[in-house]
Amino acid sequence: MRHVRTYSLGRVRRVPRALAIGVLALAGLTTGCEPGAVGVTQPTAATPAATRTADDSKPSGGPSSPSAMPSRTPAARPAPPATLMSTGDRSRQVRELQARLRQIGHFDRGPTGYYGAVTAASVTSFQGKRGLPRTGRTDTVTWQRLLAMTRKPTAKELDPAVAGPAARPDARCLTGRVLCVSKNSRTLSWMIDGRVLSSMDVRFGSQYTPTREGTFSVYWKSRHHVSTLYDSPMPYAMFFSGGQAVHYSSDFAARGYNGASHGCVNVRDEGKIAALFEQVKNGDKVVIHQ
Repeated sequence: MRHVRTYSLGRVRRVPRALAIGVLALAGLTTGCEPGAVGVTQPTAATPAATRTADDSKPSGGPSSPSAMPSRTPAARPAPPATLMSTGDRSRQVRELQARLRQIGHFDRGPTGYYGAVTAASVTSFQGKRGLPRTGRTDTVTWQRLLAMTRKPTAKELDPAVAGPAARPDARCLTGRVLCVSKNSRTLSWMIDGRVLSSMDVRFGSQYTPTREGTFSVYWKSRHHVSTLYDSPMPYAMFFSGGQAVHYSSDFAARGYNGASHGCVNVRDEGKIAALFEQVKNGDKVVIHQ
């Protein structure tokens, strides 16, 4: 048996070599720097020390480190759909909305062109049946869904009492410059020497405030007129008999033939009467006939 020398308090003792190595290993003093050194596990050929990573020592199936988890960015909320029509609006598009809602049973009256409480309730009903937010406002999503379910309204659907084609001109309208107005067809034709230059829908006074019939002439034009009797606007007014005039009516544009004037000849197409106002002169003839 081989022995090694140990030193204790200046004395030399001889102890077995194997016993000395075991004592040193237990004391943690051996670090090993060559193959076979005590306390070192050598890498195998399958796992070279130079290629091992931190994950090599991780238990199989263990949780990933926080740094390895993918970062998550909160998804941006989509912008709400734009509102196209809502309570208080007056337009031809509102009239179309009402006519389309009526096609599928969500609007039970004639289109008026005014977006009031009844229209808002109809839109809410439509939205609820289609799983859309019940806002009562017509946004882009509601409108596109309605367009997909309906067809383009006819002139009759847009206005159940729509005016017919221009009537055959009265004989008094065949000479000179004439505003030729037919109560039967509910049309006004602007004529010069028997030729029709433009035509537009009109409405008249009620049975209590009828529009006078006969031959008159334009005696006063007032572009931004306001009625002194009813305090209501009368744009593009062309007076022909007392307080009666041909003029644009926003009420006619919104309600159609559901309403009536106080004796005037109402025009609902603002663009057409604006152009007519520029052409008509004081002294031009006005003929109102059946």
